[in-house]
Amino acid sequence: MKNIRNFCIIAHIDHGKSTLADRLLQTTGTISDRDMQNQALDDMDLERERGITIKSHAIQMDYELDGTKYVLNLIDTPGHVDFSYEVSRSIAACEGALLIVDASQGIEAQTISNLYLALENDLEIIPILNKMDLPGAMPEEVTDQIVDLIGCDPSEVIPASGKTGLGVHDILKAIVERVPSPKGDPNAPLQAMIFDSVFNSFRGIIAYFRVLNGAISKGDKVKFVNTGKTYDADEIGVLKMDLSPKKTVSTGDVGYIISGIKQAKEVKVGDTITLVDNPCEDAVQGFEDVKPMVFAGIYPVDTDDYEELRTSMEKLQLNDASLVFEPESSAALGFGFRCGFLGMLHMEIIQERLEREFNMTVITTVPNVSYKAYMTRDEELLIVNNPSELPPPSKLDYVEEPFIKAQIITKSEYTGSIMNLCIEKRGEMVNQVYLTQDRVELTFEMPLAEIVFDFYDRLKTVSRGYASFDYFPIGYKKSDLIKLDILLNAEQVDALSALVHRNNAFDLGKKICLKLKELIPRQQFEIPIQAAIGAKIIARETIKALRKDVTAKCYGGDITRKRKLLEKQKAGKKRMRQVGKVEVPQEAFLAVLKLD
Repeated sequence: MKNIRNFCIIAHIDHGKSTLADRLLQTTGTISDRDMQNQALDDMDLERERGITIKSHAIQMDYELDGTKYVLNLIDTPGHVDFSYEVSRSIAACEGALLIVDASQGIEAQTISNLYLALENDLEIIPILNKMDLPGAMPEEVTDQIVDLIGCDPSEVIPASGKTGLGVHDILKAIVERVPSPKGDPNAPLQAMIFDSVFNSFRGIIAYFRVLNGAISKGDKVKFVNTGKTYDADEIGVLKMDLSPKKTVSTGDVGYIISGIKQAKEVKVGDTITLVDNPCEDAVQGFEDVKPMVFAGIYPVDTDDYEELRTSMEKLQLNDASLVFEPESSAALGFGFRCGFLGMLHMEIIQERLEREFNMTVITTVPNVSYKAYMTRDEELLIVNNPSELPPPSKLDYVEEPFIKAQIITKSEYTGSIMNLCIEKRGEMVNQVYLTQDRVELTFEMPLAEIVFDFYDRLKTVSRGYASFDYFPIGYKKSDLIKLDILLNAEQVDALSALVHRNNAFDLGKKICLKLKELIPRQQFEIPIQAAIGAKIIARETIKALRKDVTAKCYGGDITRKRKLLEKQKAGKKRMRQVGKVEVPQEAFLAVLKLD
């Protein structure tokens, strides 16, 4: 056990985690040069196309130093704030972390938040200065930033380059020397923690675990403590580039178990595995349940595919433990699911994965957050996830919405435009700290609903890509919110309703009406598009009817003949408007998200 090292790699987006992991795999001979490709651990097409890691990946490497053989278990983690749940689970399975900082960009917001996650779990931090081969690298400056942040000695920072392979041997040596070996009792009853799971269409569900005490052998009868179910360990082993079966996986190791589980609900990330004959006394402290930040409805395009969509979502939930969903129905779209996501990128990725991995074409409604509505009568509290659930104003006392603390690190020249953006989004400035002469950390408190839409994109635009952004929830605060309804031909479209701040309602209503006017095809009858707050109409646009020239055959003659035909047409249009249904195209739902 003293020769095992478990560590993960943490960094901001695009600081070179996966590239460095590739070099570590090559140097230790875990992957042959023939099988080598960029982002070797990322097995989704989506990850390669976007150049981001979405799911954390565990792999075991063998390494020899001064004649002693060591087993290194590496977990490569995502860098984006939406996937921080993956990072927190990976950190719980490790004793050390490689903190990677890009030598040309320096420390950014996500570096700091991931570092705090690691420090909370008492991990040994090994700072690494990556991308040293770039002409724009600033090793001295960035080393000073790292020393200020963690308080280490400048000589402990390892200069490296994932591209050229510089410093990889130093990193492996530092892992062996600095990261503590796992603690645990090999003779105690089995106690193992599940930190991830994947779905395999041939083998069922494969759970990844870290053994804290005891050992697990092939053929053992095991029990999952939280769900209380028992299984046979059909196959256990360690994670190399492929699954590598073993007879026993013992204390301190990271491995996988296949036990023929078919039901997604039976495996819970953070659960404890123990033996049926000799159970451990208490379960491992699992992970806190993930709190979704953004809610949106996902509906099948064809309502007959509802059950198929449910199965796909359950399988997807195994590969992505942070997805939560529950059934709901809408008058406009039929049956579907109300899903909770960790952010907008997460939502986009889920939608893309449903289309690619399960061939499901889906409609996504306007994303929103969950609110707390307090009633007038008996101070009763209602959690509102969907604007259509908001009680009428007569029964409503006040509404609270979730607030976040946002940390933005940027160059000092962009401070003004970023402040304007945050204030426009109803943010309040809490703090401003100069990290170096030209890098500022701005802290804002702002409503989560305002950053759900396009905040991140606009932040990147006003800062020319130099601002990094990280946030965490700080609870609920009272706000002056009202429900904005959209009416088409006097019928309410529930999928387009939104809860907005009273000051923004008029602008938003006007913009949505204009956008819908462009996108809804013309019908045989006139369609009024209205934005309403309760019974009060605040904006209106009209889509003109398609008309046939009924007077074309009346050349000459008396005007009354023309008028008669026009009146007849007018009556027909009026009748048609009473029975006419307006189809809202899919683009209209999506366009409302992209309003500036």
